[in-house]
Amino acid sequence: MVSSKSYSSSREPNKVEKKIAIIGAGISGLLACKHAMEKGFNPVVFEARNGIGGVWSSTIDSTKLQTPKDHFQFSDFPWPKSVSQTFPDHNQVMEYVTSYALRFDIFSRIKFNSKVIGLDYIYSSSDDDDNMCSNWDMWGGNGEAFSSNGKWNVVVQNVLQPMEAPKVYQVDFVTLCIGKFSDLPNIPDFPISKGANKFNGEIIHSMDYAAMDKIQAAKFIKNKRVSVVGFQKSALDIAAEIAKNNGVTNPCTLVFRRVQWSGSENLVRFTFTNLNRFSELMVHKPGEGLFLWFLAVLLSPLRWIFSKCVELYLKWTYPLKKYEMVPQHSFLKQICSCMFMVLPQQFYDRVKEGSLVLQKSRVLGFYENGLILDNVVAAHLETDIVILATGYKSDAKIANIFTSIDFKKCILGSSAPFYRECIHPRIPQLAIMGYSESPATLFTFELRSKWIAHFLAGKFRLPPIREMEENVEKWEKNARRYSRENYKRACVGVMLQIHCNDQLCKDMGCNPRRKKWLFSEFYSPYHPSDYANL
Repeated sequence: MVSSKSYSSSREPNKVEKKIAIIGAGISGLLACKHAMEKGFNPVVFEARNGIGGVWSSTIDSTKLQTPKDHFQFSDFPWPKSVSQTFPDHNQVMEYVTSYALRFDIFSRIKFNSKVIGLDYIYSSSDDDDNMCSNWDMWGGNGEAFSSNGKWNVVVQNVLQPMEAPKVYQVDFVTLCIGKFSDLPNIPDFPISKGANKFNGEIIHSMDYAAMDKIQAAKFIKNKRVSVVGFQKSALDIAAEIAKNNGVTNPCTLVFRRVQWSGSENLVRFTFTNLNRFSELMVHKPGEGLFLWFLAVLLSPLRWIFSKCVELYLKWTYPLKKYEMVPQHSFLKQICSCMFMVLPQQFYDRVKEGSLVLQKSRVLGFYENGLILDNVVAAHLETDIVILATGYKSDAKIANIFTSIDFKKCILGSSAPFYRECIHPRIPQLAIMGYSESPATLFTFELRSKWIAHFLAGKFRLPPIREMEENVEKWEKNARRYSRENYKRACVGVMLQIHCNDQLCKDMGCNPRRKKWLFSEFYSPYHPSDYANL
């Protein structure tokens, strides 16, 4: 197992002189700023929009938390008692996040309407080799957060004055918090003869629909036949909302290639109560010893039994067989791929009444009046509006911000995860936050923000680049064992969140055992408050 190396406080940087840029004022950006400030730094946050919150500031009206709020909570800032729901709605989430930013004076650090359009790494050295980073043995040349020779030029465009020349800020460290689910939509490619230009109606991405307020969205779909393409959370939420608003007069059609498992809030609540150290003993870990390997093999039938019980519960709760909505893959495989979602309330009631139509088919393209489907029964689907809930190009979004071709290749040329899910071994003096997925994203983001703050403060250094690369290769191999063809680099720790947190705690020199009693340590779920004093 690779661990970061601690060293004495005499190596701590001059915190007043070091300049830190944080890109994005979503939840991960706020956390990165808050914990850097706690360590004595004076970070600046560049936010392209005019407000905080990231994806939570631009979402459809029916959006709610997918995570019980006691797991989606800042470790030192609990939810107000006025929020009694286990799964608060998006307005309550935004109020909570805003209160957090006010409480810790984060707003004073944010430059709003400031879009970062480029990151350029400047290395002042006598070395003329353009690929000097690839020749380093240690990250940044020394394994530390800061380098006497390396700087980042952050190119910032004022979105309110687009004709003005961009400003360049030179900083010592960058924390990239631009997230995965925004800005760069994934638009399917179709042949020119069946392209979007053939369609007489309107085509938008789910991102554009989410940007509308409640009144705009209702007006946009009124008296229109709407087809939503996709089957992830945004597709289900949008389709259910449109079906509710338009009713059976103009039913909404949900078009999808494959069915995914989706369940109730009660199932999510039950699952979170069983995310503990004991459940993680059932999962193989990268670099595990013989004893842990044997335990995982011995206990793995329990994991299989749990998965099958959930599948039976979902088949019993919802009319999956009736509407041919039983997935071909296991519930466990979907969990390992970070694709489980909460089903919108009354989803199948809307299917039953006819306001929501389910159409399992691949979209082959467009024609004048709608979609061309890979369906022998109904090859053409007439529609007025098509909403593509087809995800985002998250890796390309990160890569595009770098001016260096080498750094772009670092992101796009490998499927390996990041070290500790936030550090690329070949991109110095930069951390990537808000990218990794987990059952509780805020929980994940906060602990990594604390880890990065400790790293900035000089509490430990990173291992050699080759060791980090070997480490992430092991994590990728371990994740592919469970998710197989649905592997995503952002999901390697989804089944091992406590194990990942243990590694971060050890790097920071903290005790990873956060419970008082042995029984609680193994059989009680971990909460953000367990890590409040790190």
